[in-house]
Amino acid sequence: MVSGKKVILVLHGPNLNLLGSREVEIYGSIKLEDLNNLLYKEAEKLSVKVDCFQSNCEGELLDRIHRAPAVYHGIIINPGAYTHYSIALRDALAGVDVPAVEVHLSNIYAREEFRHRSVIAPVVRGQICGFGPQSYLLALRALCDGIS
Repeated sequence: MVSGKKVILVLHGPNLNLLGSREVEIYGSIKLEDLNNLLYKEAEKLSVKVDCFQSNCEGELLDRIHRAPAVYHGIIINPGAYTHYSIALRDALAGVDVPAVEVHLSNIYAREEFRHRSVIAPVVRGQICGFGPQSYLLALRALCDGIS
C-alpha cells in the first residue's frame, strides 16, 4: 500500500455516468462529477484521499479491485445492476484484503423485488443505501473509522 495519506478507491458501476439525467425521481439530480467533488471535499476533511472511477464494464471494475491491495486502504463500491448478479465482482472483493463498503443512492429494498438481493453484501464490511449522495459520504466516514 502507499505510504502517507490513506487512499480510498471509489468505484461507480454501470449507468452511474448518467446521474443527473437518469430517473431523477429515484437517483436525484446530482451529477457524477458533483458526487465525486463531494467525496473529494469530505476526504480532505478526513485527511484521506479518494480515487474515483466509473465504468459500465464489469472487467474494468474487476481490474481496479484486483490492483487495490497494492494501492488502496479501502473500497467504496456502487455496483449498480451488478449488485444483483455479479459473482465475479463478489469474488474479486472477497479475494482482496481490502475493506469495502457497498453503497446505493436509492433504497434497493424499497424498489423492485429483483433489487432486494445483493450478492456483494455478504463479502463487504457493510452496505449503505437510500440516503442519496450521503450514502457515499457515510461509507467514506465508516471506512476511515475502520482502517488503521
